Amino acid sequence: MSLRVTQGMMHMQLTRNLNRNMSQMEQLQQQTTTGRKLNKASDDPVGITYSIRYRSEISANDQYQKNVDAALSWLDFNDTVIGQAGDVLQRVKELTTQGATGTNPQIALDNIKSEIQQLKSQLIDIANSKLNGKYIFNGEQFDQMPYDISAPGSDAKALETDEGKIQYAVGVNVKLDINLTGNQVFGEPDPAGTGDNVFSVLDRIITALGTGDYSGVSDELGNIEASMDRLLNMRSEVGARVNRVELMQSRLSDLKINLTDMQSKTEDADFEKLLIDTQINENIYQASLSVGAKVISKSLVDFLR
Repeated sequence: MSLRVTQGMMHMQLTRNLNRNMSQMEQLQQQTTTGRKLNKASDDPVGITYSIRYRSEISANDQYQKNVDAALSWLDFNDTVIGQAGDVLQRVKELTTQGATGTNPQIALDNIKSEIQQLKSQLIDIANSKLNGKYIFNGEQFDQMPYDISAPGSDAKALETDEGKIQYAVGVNVKLDINLTGNQVFGEPDPAGTGDNVFSVLDRIITALGTGDYSGVSDELGNIEASMDRLLNMRSEVGARVNRVELMQSRLSDLKINLTDMQSKTEDADFEKLLIDTQINENIYQASLSVGAKVISKSLVDFLR
């Protein structure tokens, strides 16, 4: 038994086809306008999950890159400050060598003593250096001055700095120590004043110069060199950390490029394909209208006029 096709059925089918074609054209137009093939979750339920994952990973990667930049700034500043301390000690060494000469009159020793006292104050200022409001040589207590000698009776050589580590997250489960403590750079606390703490050494030199003790001044040359070697070792440590952070910076940069590329392939529209599909759909729509006008004949009402 054959199915009778009525005018109403033909109208309904034509309307459905035209609406479907219009819906496809609207979707293509939206993708062309926004430049994205994923404008809502229903466009590609699987693709949207990848898109969300890529966005999350890119966001985390951006934060890691900011941490790396901050870590490099901190380490570069540490290197600069330690270099300044090394310059101070180099001048102290020159003055100490000059003061150890037994032919200097006391007035000359007093002048050398005065300059070394100023150099000691400069070294304390360097030890209290701050970056972005944070003291760089006081561990986790970076809001407190490590060598605060303003209090009565306080002495730089007897002060102990915080040993806490400042860490920056530069990757998934990857953290780097970026700080050095004052004890590492300038020597362990030495209340007795007999050790190799740089401030102890300077105090002994100042005392020996004040009393004209040439041999006492000469004996401290080795301790000055030991302090300078300690600074060089710390600069080497900073340099090694800088190299590690720069490697992480390069890795994070490459990772962002890869993630952005994958995100683009998932989300961004292919304009060449869109233009072709849009033209095809427009041709189909125009053809549907033309064929529909020819296929659907006049109804009985048209003949009763």
